[in-house]
Amino acid sequence: MARSVKKHTIATVYGHDISPEAMALATESGAIDAPLTRETLQECDLLLIAIAPRSLVKWVEDHADAIPTTTILVDLCGVKRYIYKHIAPIAREKGFLYVGGHPMAGTQYSGYKYARSNLFHNAPMVIVPPSFDAIALLSRVKDLLAPAGFGKISVTTAEKHDEMIGFVSQLTHAIAVALMTCNDIEGLEKYTGDSFRDLTRIAKINDEMWSELFLANREALLEQMDQFAAQFALMRQQLAEGDREGMREVMRRSTVRRKALEKHDERK
Repeated sequence: MARSVKKHTIATVYGHDISPEAMALATESGAIDAPLTRETLQECDLLLIAIAPRSLVKWVEDHADAIPTTTILVDLCGVKRYIYKHIAPIAREKGFLYVGGHPMAGTQYSGYKYARSNLFHNAPMVIVPPSFDAIALLSRVKDLLAPAGFGKISVTTAEKHDEMIGFVSQLTHAIAVALMTCNDIEGLEKYTGDSFRDLTRIAKINDEMWSELFLANREALLEQMDQFAAQFALMRQQLAEGDREGMREVMRRSTVRRKALEKHDERK
């Protein structure tokens, strides 16, 4: 986000990371102008926090007194109910504005050295506002996020966000990890084609962050896992019983839904 803002605007960008290497790279590449401190925080119109849920809550608790009432705080975490539960009361007490946010793009790589200014170009962005009648606030947030070049900005509730993310993001990561660890076949790399590589790209995973995200959205993810397990059990039963027509029907439904997704992507 910092690189996008610096590339497309004349705004001053302050940044903070616990990694000295990340801070050095961000400064040298021009993504930030100076470190974010309690003093420079006073100048910020927009405060983006992109760290794991528990660390985010702790940071806001420690810095709440220094966040100006004119600043809009947007968290960029992958879960929303947990964050909203802890941050919304602090925002109300201290008088600053808080909006949940989730940019729906990324790679399997971690760390600042893999950041790029066009990472979110044409990607979806989900916003969770404190209320749906905050029209002026939503308009301002969309303007402030514009430099990232998101393709579509959607507004939803924390509950709906976590339900959907449990399916389209967290379940897919869980499946990729399970697929990568369910069989220790020797010489796997000799037989691995595009199908396996595509399905397991996200299995190269930040275990510290993703285990925390899974637990923060436990109920929604468990529900999605149960639905997936039921569908997988049905396909196994069809295979065991030699029910070719049943398998073909599932595959046809899968193809129809995948084509609909591709058409949506083409329209973007």
